[in-house]
Amino acid sequence: MTISDRLITWYQIHKRDLPWRHTRDPYSIWLSEVILQQTRVNQGMAYYHRFHELFPTVFDLAAASEDEVLKAWQGLGYYSRARNLHGTAKRVAYEMAGVFPTSSAGLKTLKGVGDYTAAAIASFSYDECIPVLDGNVQRVTARLMALEEPIDKPATKTQMLQVLNEWIDPRKPALFNQAIMEFGALQCTPQKPNCDICPLQASCLAYEKGLQGSLPFKAGKTKVTDIWMYYFVAVHNNKVLVRHRRHSGIWKGLYDFPSIDSSVGLSPDEVVHQWKHDRGVKGKWLLSGSPVELQHILSHRRVHAVFLEFTCDSVIEPDDAEQWVALEEFSALGVSRLVDRYIREHSQLLGGME
Repeated sequence: MTISDRLITWYQIHKRDLPWRHTRDPYSIWLSEVILQQTRVNQGMAYYHRFHELFPTVFDLAAASEDEVLKAWQGLGYYSRARNLHGTAKRVAYEMAGVFPTSSAGLKTLKGVGDYTAAAIASFSYDECIPVLDGNVQRVTARLMALEEPIDKPATKTQMLQVLNEWIDPRKPALFNQAIMEFGALQCTPQKPNCDICPLQASCLAYEKGLQGSLPFKAGKTKVTDIWMYYFVAVHNNKVLVRHRRHSGIWKGLYDFPSIDSSVGLSPDEVVHQWKHDRGVKGKWLLSGSPVELQHILSHRRVHAVFLEFTCDSVIEPDDAEQWVALEEFSALGVSRLVDRYIREHSQLLGGME
């Protein structure tokens, strides 16, 4: 049996029952692929169903406001994916009459659709004979080939794609792609792969050389820098001062609170003094509880978010990106996972809002 035959046989026995595997609709498959980038299947499932309920077609997604899309996305992180999703839906709906391109080359012209996503949609929806190369497939391929070069190097990716093009069954490209992805997710796992019962053991050069535990690997990681964000959660007359992040950045389009950013840690007194000076704040401020610090790890930054809650007896004049929002309306706004975690787990003034 070929590698493709053994993978497909394994897949037909062990595959998970996932909703996007029961359709060839490119909209549904595109949704699933975008949601599952950087997201585990068990978490992404709920979001997939939520988006289908809120936006059953690409026209519904295109017609939604950015706030509605970001609110539905809340908790998944990497919010540029949601904005690209929305922008691409508008293009497909309004410029392509709702019809997705039918080739991987055409799909790659859509914003947010790279090589992997284009190959996945093209093979799953249209049976294009093109291999996918996500993290799971990279791991399986690198171990089978005993690749001792970093898998994130372009030359290594090219080498893996050449081999995958030899392995893929042109009669069953979608089935092959699903099988090798699932094999990497369930069998050839990152830690402690179950080599003893692996149907590809006889073809695995990493197993033969005893390298399966150390392969694959990536080139040096990006240096992580620390930043501090001091959030002011100001409540006055049952309203909270919120900020709409309109400009570029990881949380563009979401809502949070006014803040002071720093490259070094500051004491609460230093932060409050700077805030009052910068904003010309007057009146009586009462700190509600102790400051709360949460860490949020991004690809290249470690965010130390410090939340300071105040009740105040005077209205702070909002700037162009800010507004006072009634407490009962605040929960309808899209916020980052960091802010949502703070509200649900730590806030005395905002916690428990539904």
